[in-house]
Amino acid sequence: MTPDEVNYALLCLGVGMATVLGLIIVLRANAFIAMLVAAMVVSLMADGSVQDKFSRVASAFGGMAGGVGIVIALAAIIGKCMLDSGAADRVVRWMMSICGEERAPAALMGSGFILAVPVFFDTVFYLLVPLARSLFRRTKKNYLLYVMAIATGGAITHTLVPPTPGPLVVADQLGVDKGTMILIGACVALPGAIAGLLFSMLMNRWMPLPMRPISAEPEPEELPDRQLPSLFVSLLPVLLPVLLISTNTVLTTIADGQRAAQLKAEEIDWPAFRAQVRTESQADADSLGKRMVATINESEFQQERRAEIADLLLRDAPLSTDDQQALVEGLNQFVLTHKPLAVDLPGALPPAVVKKVNGDNTRMKPVDAERMNRQVLESIYGDDLVQPHVWNTDARVAANWSAAFGDANFALLLSAIVAMATLAASRNLSLKELAQSVEVALMSGGVIILITCAGGAFGAMLGVANVGPAIREMFSVGDGGGSAIMILLLGFSIASLLKIAQGSSTVAMITGAAMLGGLATPETLGCNPVYLATAIGSGSLMGSWMNDSGFWVFAKMSGLTEVEALKSWTLLLLVLGGVSFLATLILATLMPLV
Repeated sequence: MTPDEVNYALLCLGVGMATVLGLIIVLRANAFIAMLVAAMVVSLMADGSVQDKFSRVASAFGGMAGGVGIVIALAAIIGKCMLDSGAADRVVRWMMSICGEERAPAALMGSGFILAVPVFFDTVFYLLVPLARSLFRRTKKNYLLYVMAIATGGAITHTLVPPTPGPLVVADQLGVDKGTMILIGACVALPGAIAGLLFSMLMNRWMPLPMRPISAEPEPEELPDRQLPSLFVSLLPVLLPVLLISTNTVLTTIADGQRAAQLKAEEIDWPAFRAQVRTESQADADSLGKRMVATINESEFQQERRAEIADLLLRDAPLSTDDQQALVEGLNQFVLTHKPLAVDLPGALPPAVVKKVNGDNTRMKPVDAERMNRQVLESIYGDDLVQPHVWNTDARVAANWSAAFGDANFALLLSAIVAMATLAASRNLSLKELAQSVEVALMSGGVIILITCAGGAFGAMLGVANVGPAIREMFSVGDGGGSAIMILLLGFSIASLLKIAQGSSTVAMITGAAMLGGLATPETLGCNPVYLATAIGSGSLMGSWMNDSGFWVFAKMSGLTEVEALKSWTLLLLVLGGVSFLATLILATLMPLV
């Protein structure tokens, strides 16, 4: 990007932020209207045809709704049914009998900390916030502490501990062992979570807030123990989706670990394959071979190894067995994980797949990129040059089945059915009365969906305005060395700015890792690259505000105003990110793992 393009993108960011804050804080506008207006203002300022200026806002809104709309609606049903049936009360009373009232916030934080490892933060918060509301009804105090404790545990592991997508992809991009990422990520997250809990206690004293209704109906009255559902039935709406989603996560991780789409030396006719690539690379026309060579040479990261792989691919001399193995490892590393490689070449993939891949592939996992590019190689070069691979292994078949039942929408639907049945049975409701109760829940959930999706559309328009690339340009890095602390600070800063600019922690992490991949070596860092991954993860917690869907989920599900959420949620994540980064620096110094 040119300096003028960078400056204009940052201007779009500034105007968007000023629009949101001005409408909500100064003019007291509804958050949905404010986010929608800001999204349209930024879209008008961004490049693109006139007829697309507003339609792309609607498309981004719809995309966000497709991702979170069903989950939020079902979570609203689950929460209301658990409260009305007494299931949330039963869980809280059981928890307090074990932990006591004083340790209840720590129990909520620990629950969020553990559950957010296999489950997305939004889902964890939806499932646990009814417990916070029920706990307040019992204790009559500390409501803000309870909801912030849940947010503390859920938010920090979401960005630091695989197999959640952000830290998982960052580990892949930086070449970090998954087990090491889980261990060090948890070690970094733990002091951050403790600091977050202490900060939540302070905020609860400085800003004591009442529990407000999130729907027009009053909160249900507290019931005697004999009228409450059993503990198992009460826990089922929470445990069922966690079990289904966690099982899917484990099975998918096992299947992904097989890397079934990677090339093997014996699967390639090396003389014919290399001759074809040489011919294509020397021709003027665009081709798969030309793109493969360009992909290998496109980065200065591991320049000597890239040059060696390109030489092995293009030289005329026959390859030894060791050379074949070195070449296939290089192709797997530098070519198969490229997103996308050559999907738009004629005959590579079906048009529908090409259109999907050429969209936003930032979140594509390396294993999916490998599968896509392996299919491209097989489609263009045929079975004679590259043998077909077997993708549907036994582990993958099991993962595919678990993906159906472990889908968050399906898992929460089952949970909602259980919660509705529990409410109907415990309160002897007719079908009409049950339907009315569900309707009230959906009305409150609809407001949350609208605001969350408008925030997502605003973040998407900042992406259209090239705010992310502008920040990358500001922090462009090469292979130059530097002290470990300075490089870790750079990763933290880049992720922080990307988070503030576009709202998504996952995108901030993946983009930051892609920018700093050239520095992710023990020789350059002076420590294990896992610490660069946790520095980036810590930075992606910083600066959560109104373009982050998590901000709106916390605010609206907790019944907080926008200003209250800025004072609590936003400051909490600053504490989480700052302490986690400090823990990263300490561990990198005391235990570099090199």
